[in-house]
Amino acid sequence: MKKVVFSAILACLCVFSIQAQDEETTNDDFSKWQARFRIISVIPSVDDDIEGADVDIATAFVPEFDFTYFFNRNLAAELILATTKHDVEIEDGADLGHVWLLPPTLNLQYHFYADDFKPYVGAGINYTMFYGVDEGDFEDIDYENAIGFSLQAGLDYNLNEKWFLNLDIKKMFLKTDVTVDTGSGELEAEVDINPLVVGLGVGMKF
Repeated sequence: MKKVVFSAILACLCVFSIQAQDEETTNDDFSKWQARFRIISVIPSVDDDIEGADVDIATAFVPEFDFTYFFNRNLAAELILATTKHDVEIEDGADLGHVWLLPPTLNLQYHFYADDFKPYVGAGINYTMFYGVDEGDFEDIDYENAIGFSLQAGLDYNLNEKWFLNLDIKKMFLKTDVTVDTGSGELEAEVDINPLVVGLGVGMKF
């Protein structure tokens, strides 16, 4: 399902970019700032190096805010702000409690124009902070803050000159080193989280 949605977005981007290139833009006016409010689904794609055990990190649904600054009509930078709480466990095994993630992300974007549609693609960097850890069945769990990268594709649809709807998909490449105090010793593991982030919301130009 995730591959189908992402492929559909990429196909739309190709169609709109071709259409936009065929139309000359006669109006050079544009809003330098935009803000969006989205509801996002954060879907981890987990992998780990723990022999004989698989870590499972639950999907989370949270609000997200972002701010976009346009250098010109096409090139922009977007700062994404959201925090998510995820339940963590060993599949068919121990409870690892939960952890909060705060991954402020800065993406550089390129925007296309086709009437009231504005598709865009982007790529960037994030720094993920882990906090509010509940250890579940263990004495202590430590998650190391980490730098990651992101890819992005999305679509804005203008409702009027000020307001627009937004669909956004991001793939985050993120891993962390985890240290678990089992009470009888420490277990260290590298865990790939690599979430897919799907968001739907509304934006405002100003």
